[in-house]
Amino acid sequence: MAFINQIEPWIDENEVNHMTEYLRSGGWLTEFKETAEFERMIAEYTGSRFCCVVSNGTVSLAIALWAAGIGEGDEVLVPNFTMIATPNAVKLVGAVPVLVDVEPRTLCMDLNCARKAITTKTKAIVLVSLNGRAPDMRAYQDFCKEYNLFFLEDAAQSLGSFQNGGHIGTFGDVGSFSFSSPKIITTGQGGALITNNEILFKKIKKIKDFGREGGGTDWHDIMGFNFKFTDIQAVIGIEQMKKLSVRVQRKKQIYQLYVSELSEIKSLEFIPTSGETAPWFVDIYTENPLKLLNFLKEHQVGARQVYPPINHQKVYADGRKYPVSERYCYLGLWLPSSSFLTDDQVLHICKLIKTFFS
Repeated sequence: MAFINQIEPWIDENEVNHMTEYLRSGGWLTEFKETAEFERMIAEYTGSRFCCVVSNGTVSLAIALWAAGIGEGDEVLVPNFTMIATPNAVKLVGAVPVLVDVEPRTLCMDLNCARKAITTKTKAIVLVSLNGRAPDMRAYQDFCKEYNLFFLEDAAQSLGSFQNGGHIGTFGDVGSFSFSSPKIITTGQGGALITNNEILFKKIKKIKDFGREGGGTDWHDIMGFNFKFTDIQAVIGIEQMKKLSVRVQRKKQIYQLYVSELSEIKSLEFIPTSGETAPWFVDIYTENPLKLLNFLKEHQVGARQVYPPINHQKVYADGRKYPVSERYCYLGLWLPSSSFLTDDQVLHICKLIKTFFS
């Protein structure tokens, strides 16, 4: 069997045909009608009033914080188990990321730990729905209301995931998605912000376009930057969105096939995942994950370690202890998780893992 990558983007003739049609139509390439259509599709799918697409997922988080007035000296709660883009976006706006441990049930921010981290300087929270999973979002809504916090959802890995019928990203004041190559849909790079708050939406639109009212004018009434999208990306994104529902179902099937095949291995742990969750990757947790990773690689299967804890990154070392994230971050592997994996490929991978543990 040929080498199975841990993840690959899925592009087919529909993207090729749409791109050829667009380029031959004389489009100006920068964001315009195709971008507006891509935004409309995301808003409709997630059930949001507004959507604004931007250059990448890290920038989307920063734009949301800027739009909320978060800046110099403000503290923002972020989980210790996340991709480094989450605290980096907080730093980008001049605020201070305050690390919070995660709960073992979901590997998302622990609400009790978050409550203990609150100070008079705390102005916002960035809640990461890791791998499409989320904690009790209603509880976090109440928490943010209690402390008057801006509630930003880093849902980069959660397009297609829901909780109690609501799409992840719609519980906060603003939700953020990423379209980098490993995501369930991709435009190469790119991010999106969704919200039901028209005032925040208008600020977001200005910030990503130099702070001006709109195209064709050079009067700027707020500080902004060039974080715009392109119609070239949107052409791909539109075709990707058309396949999202199918990919969501396939992601769930792949995850459940792994679980059903490997659940009897007592030294492997899967994090409970609801039927409303579309796992971005299949993640497993075990002692000595590097040995398993190397074994799989020797047998033509790609795997990847999960993110290290943020407090173990040199730029964020704070000398504090975060026991849950510091444990799970060193036990985790992402297994091959592309939407187009066949059942035979998944069964082949599971057979190798069983052989390793036997």
